[in-house]
Amino acid sequence: MDLGLANKTALVLGAAGGLGSAIAASLATEGARVALVDIDGEGLERVARDIGGETMTLVWNIAEIDRIDEVVSQVEAKFGTVDILVNNTGGPPPTPAEGQDASLWMTSFEKMIMPVVKLSDRVLPGMREKGWGRIITSTSSGVIAPIPNLAISNALRLSLVGWSKTLAREVGRDGITCNIILPGRIATARITQLDQAKANREGRSVEEVSKESTSSIPVGRYGEPAEYGDAVAFLASTRSSYLTGGVIRVDGGLIPSV
Repeated sequence: MDLGLANKTALVLGAAGGLGSAIAASLATEGARVALVDIDGEGLERVARDIGGETMTLVWNIAEIDRIDEVVSQVEAKFGTVDILVNNTGGPPPTPAEGQDASLWMTSFEKMIMPVVKLSDRVLPGMREKGWGRIITSTSSGVIAPIPNLAISNALRLSLVGWSKTLAREVGRDGITCNIILPGRIATARITQLDQAKANREGRSVEEVSKESTSSIPVGRYGEPAEYGDAVAFLASTRSSYLTGGVIRVDGGLIPSV
């Protein structure tokens, strides 16, 4: 199936590893020109070498929202207007809901939410001018089934679901789609970190925690990053033009709710 991504320009946040690098690889494989953004410059260069194709790397701490215009302008200068924006931000530290300092909530909001909103605002005019665009925001399964000890992530990422759904209604007639995609337990460093944190809290081995976790997944394993990347590539494609305002799960059947 031709996804129609040849010569499209994609901007991928958090692209130095984990889900972001897998997304970038899938888009590059389909012929997109990919701008890789992350705070980890060495990681970005490694990913760019690995995925090949037309890429550029931009070192940026996305919490510095005053640099948004600068970053997007660099992408436009090299590849042209951004056609595909993949909002993929890191998560806050594991915490319960009770007793967290207000500064942690505010800092997490400034790192996870505002960059997504303002960056999307920046690229939308170019998409409107072309009459085509994709805004894909990666969140977490916690927006559907809150994950224990990830209270800040559960709460703040849920705000992006409401934002994306609202935006989808506003820009649909301009040929722009907006979707949320959320991972179940995909085998990345973030999942390893969460398994280790749970093992430490409960006085168990990380192997025991991982085995227990996979036993709750209907397909019986953690997902591969490439499987997530390919799902994003489809959402970014010309084939997905009637799919907008959605929340797409890539979870192996893990989330129990309908």
